[in-house]
This record gives sequence, structure tokens and C-alpha cells, in this order.
Amino acid sequence: MTSVRPRKARSISRREFLKGSSVAATAVAFAPIIVPSSVFGASAPSNRITIGSIGVGEMGTGDMKGFKGNPNAEIVAVCDVDAGHREEARKVAGLDPKSSYNDFRELLARADIDAVVVATPDHWHVPISIAAVRAGKDVYCEKPLTLTIAEGRALVDEVRRYGRILQTGSQQRSSDNFRFACELVRNGRIGKVHTVRVGIPGNNRTCEPTWTPEPAPEGFDYDLWLGPALWAPYHRQRCHYEFRFILDYSGGQPTNWGAHHLDIAQWGLGMDSSGPAEITGNGEFPTSGLFTTATKVYFEATYANGVKLICQTGGSNTRFEGADGWVDVSRGDLKTQPESLKKEITGPDEIHLYQSRDHKQNFLDCIKSRKDPIASAETGHRSATLCHLGNIAMLLGRKLKWDPAKECFIGDSAANSMLARSVRAPWRL
Repeated sequence: MTSVRPRKARSISRREFLKGSSVAATAVAFAPIIVPSSVFGASAPSNRITIGSIGVGEMGTGDMKGFKGNPNAEIVAVCDVDAGHREEARKVAGLDPKSSYNDFRELLARADIDAVVVATPDHWHVPISIAAVRAGKDVYCEKPLTLTIAEGRALVDEVRRYGRILQTGSQQRSSDNFRFACELVRNGRIGKVHTVRVGIPGNNRTCEPTWTPEPAPEGFDYDLWLGPALWAPYHRQRCHYEFRFILDYSGGQPTNWGAHHLDIAQWGLGMDSSGPAEITGNGEFPTSGLFTTATKVYFEATYANGVKLICQTGGSNTRFEGADGWVDVSRGDLKTQPESLKKEITGPDEIHLYQSRDHKQNFLDCIKSRKDPIASAETGHRSATLCHLGNIAMLLGRKLKWDPAKECFIGDSAANSMLARSVRAPWRL
């Protein structure tokens, strides 16, 4: 990857100060550094955080618009291997053609960019995020954070090594409903938790039963789109949104919606730095066409404390069940039993979970303070790991023992071989 050449000595800008602060944070075991705005003064070149957007399809453009509308941020570059997406995003951002890139490495080489948004297909999330932190950028990476468990640990290690800020796009953590639901659970309002039920939607795309290779559209850099994934002939159902139903690039709905609702399950159980001890699954998979992810999902995970988590197709929610009641939370809705739990107040001496009411603003605030965001690299990795464990269990069709500390399967070489994927040369982490 292209490295950023050091600048000649001159008066320090706010942007350089923040990057220097992150290096200092690394030297003191990542102690948070709060930078008061008075340090920069009224004559500072800019108090806005400059952002480059990498991957500007539907979700990426939505993220870009969210940051563009924030007075604390400025979109200064866009990147996509699809010229049509790239040009449309460039116009929305109001940029000149020189700030529009096909290759993410050219964007990362710009010394005037503080942070990047990574909203590419999943198989590119970790390689681009690692390249970004090595280039001195903070990262907002869409969910699921990773394609594999092994690359997730590699990303967490690099984020810590370089002292960067990484926010995973699991934005439900920045919703009052989800935080309150998890506080009810963590503070014992439903008694001892015994079961968590997670519902995820079914596939929202239909796989064509047969396919033949097609020429890649003009203006679409298919080779770079594939990147580290194994080479395969182009077909329209392989790329853009439908990539998520092909195991080479994603994990289907378990890593799509699972990265939201399983993330809340981990939060409510206090497992942000851990995971289950056992997992078993029984899914249904396509028998023809390009799609290879499960069309019907069912897996069970059991934690060391005996709590059982069940994830299956149907619904879109997380439900915690305890000895004295239950809490069921989804987007825009919170149900409890007893119903009076909805009116409970978290006391001053009880567990108060990380509060963020705006996921993107939280990321920007943490760039300035150098504190961990609400969905940090470790958190995103652990939530994605639960999704991947479910897929591995369904693919193998047998009970698996998992060591969440060592992040490996116990006594199962076949399962351990699925912790990582082959990477196509010349790409590497």
C-alpha cells in the first residue's frame, strides 16, 4: 500500500494534532486523549473532520449523505469500482472529478483525509480498513465488520497497534430502545436470563436457477471488485446487493440482519468481549444457481453460564427471556412482560450502558476525544464472530465446541479450517 510521506515542519494543524495524539495514545496503552477546541484557535484551517467514502452504492451513499449533513464533517473524496455509482456520489458530494477514485489506495494516499467510510461488499471490509488504519485514518466500517473470524482478530490488532478509532455500522446500539432493553436485562429486571431468541428476515432476493458468464459492464472494474476473493466469472447476480447471498463475499442474512440483532443479544448478555462456548445449527442451502448462503436459518449457541441463544428465520427482533419476565426489542418497538418494565428507570447505582443517540456523531466525537466508540472494533468483531459461528455450524451440521478466549474450535480441525479464507494474489492483509 502507498504510505503517507511525512510533511516538512510547520505550524501544526488540527488534523495533524489529532493524528499525533493517536500515536501518543498508542505509546500509553491507548489512554484517551481529549483535545479541547481552544487548542486550535479561531485561525485553525478547519474544525471539520474530512472524510473519504469508499464504496458508494446504496448503503455507502446513505452513509455519505449522513456525514455530509453533519456540520462537524466534510466529504472530500469518493471511491467506487463502479463508475456510475462513483459519478453519482461525486455529484451528491459536490466534488470535482479529481476527488473521485476507482482504486481505494489512491484515496488513502491523500494526507488531507482524517477518516474513511468503508461500505463495500463484506469481503473488502477488513482489507480496506486495515490499509486505512495503517495510512493513519480512522474508520467507519459497515456491518458485518468481517468476512471471517480470523481477519476480524487481525483488524482489531491493527486498530490497537496504530491507535485508530473504528466504528462498526451496527447503528441499533445508538437507539434508546435497544439500550434501555439491554439495561433492563443487565440490571436483573427479568430475573436470571435463560434464553435469547433472535429473529432475522428471510432472503429478499431470488436466485436464478441457472446462469452463464456475462461480460462485465463498461465502467465496472470487476477484477478490483473481486479483489482478495477467489477469481470467478462475472454475472450480474454476483455483484452489488446480491453479493451478500454468496459465501465467497458475505454470509447471507445471518451476517446481514444477524449483525444487528445478534449484536444486541451480545450487548444485553454482557458478552462484548466474549462469545458462546457451544454452537449447533441446521440450515437449508440452495441447490442450484449462484447463491450459496442459507435460505432458511436455524442455529443455537450456548454460553458458559448456561444461557441459550436461538437464531432463526422469521421476524426481526431480539427477545430476552428470564425467570421473572421478558423483553422483546426491535426497530421502533419495545415489548415487556410485565408491561410495567417499560416505565422502569435505571437507578444511579445500576448498570448504565454506553449512551449514543447518533451513531455517526458518536464516531466523529470519538475521533476528537480518542475514546472508543459505541461499536468498537472489538465489539464489531465479536458480534460478527457469533454470526460466522452460526454459519459454520449450519454448514457442518454438527455440534461445535468454541473457545471464545483463544477464538478457535476445540478438537475440530475441519471447523478451524473455516476460520479464515484463501486470499487471491497479490492481495494480503
